[in-house]
Amino acid sequence: MSSAAPRTTGQDHLWSVDEHLEDILATVRPLEPIELQLLDAQGCVLVEDVTVPVSLPPFDNSSMDGYAVRVADVAGASEEFPAVLDVVGDVAAGQAELLHVGPGQAARIMTGAPLPPGAETVVPVEWTDGGLGEGPVTGMRARALAPEGAEGHVHVYRPAEARAHVRAKGSDVKAGDRALEAGTVLGPPQIALLAAIGRGTVRVRPRPRVVVMSTGSELVQPDEDLGSGQIYDSNSFALTAAARDAGAIAYRVGAVADDAETLRDTIEDQLVRADLMVTTGGVSVGAYDVVKEALSHVADEDEAGSGIDFRKLAMQPGKPQGFGSIGPDHTPLLALPGNPVSSYVSFELFVRPAIRTLMGLDDVHRPRTRAKLTAGKALTSPKGRRQFLRGTYADGAVTPVGGAGSHLVAALAHADALIVVPEDVESVEPGAEVEVVLLG
Repeated sequence: MSSAAPRTTGQDHLWSVDEHLEDILATVRPLEPIELQLLDAQGCVLVEDVTVPVSLPPFDNSSMDGYAVRVADVAGASEEFPAVLDVVGDVAAGQAELLHVGPGQAARIMTGAPLPPGAETVVPVEWTDGGLGEGPVTGMRARALAPEGAEGHVHVYRPAEARAHVRAKGSDVKAGDRALEAGTVLGPPQIALLAAIGRGTVRVRPRPRVVVMSTGSELVQPDEDLGSGQIYDSNSFALTAAARDAGAIAYRVGAVADDAETLRDTIEDQLVRADLMVTTGGVSVGAYDVVKEALSHVADEDEAGSGIDFRKLAMQPGKPQGFGSIGPDHTPLLALPGNPVSSYVSFELFVRPAIRTLMGLDDVHRPRTRAKLTAGKALTSPKGRRQFLRGTYADGAVTPVGGAGSHLVAALAHADALIVVPEDVESVEPGAEVEVVLLG
């Protein structure tokens, strides 16, 4: 949630990338923790350590289908001189009452079944005749087909050391151990561990709900016919997908026409399901920049503390940006430029960290590295602007993809990195070391 209105410095102030990001992260706060069922908690962040209440496994059990025996009874066993043991019954997984294995006896045991009292080790069924008296077998016959397999005698053709093929109680985790630390993102393996130790619910910060909407009367939905002067709306799809990739529950709103009242009504309708709102388009200085028109004076109509500040950033692409809060809950809103590359780069730099902050993560940024520039010619960059160029990264080298144009969607689709050219650098020669933001 937003805890305060963002600072404003006048329309002529040129913000740096770092200032704008700092303002966002100083305003956005992690969502309040809630208790969720395990599957509902997938992708969420733990807010407390989880302690193991019961050891895993909770008892000694067999890691093989075979026979539970005493070590002395199979010592020296071979195919020429097999150990012949009396089979006293079956031990299946989940069985409550266990057999006792005495001297000269064996219990047929299934994978995961408790090691019965008296038994010291497990002989795999492949080391026996399976009770059939016809030499080594490759497996057990189903009990339903051969109930007599749990009776009679079994020939064992190899010795086994003590506790061979036995999973010891607590060999995975012991009661009292810390299973998961606060701050852990719950993926499938973590969900499995929580279920295995008997936790049906867990306390987490919920995945933030992000509403994405694009603006522009020229925008048409995919699969519809294009009219004169129209283009397909790609931004809302890209940013919704990016929000989900960042860990959010994202809702895409169809493109809103260039009408300030319609946009304000749409935003108001969507606030009920938003922890964060993202708009794209309409933030520059044109006569039809509807987001700026609709939200520049929202603080006059909203509760005290809300408001959207529209800024110019010393970056390329993505110079025009908007940030603030809106509505009775002071929901954070980031207004991004409308060119496809500008909006996506802005998302990676500003929206993704905001989403990760709402989730309660400590590390909210994409990883960065240094790489050797592989290019046919020097890269140029406008003075005083931090430029972000698309590129492909591999084996410590990065290669530019496409040009600097903020409309080049095809080039963006082939990029997995952003090449960062600092504000005080106007040219980067091939072979130079550059900073790279890794997107994959």
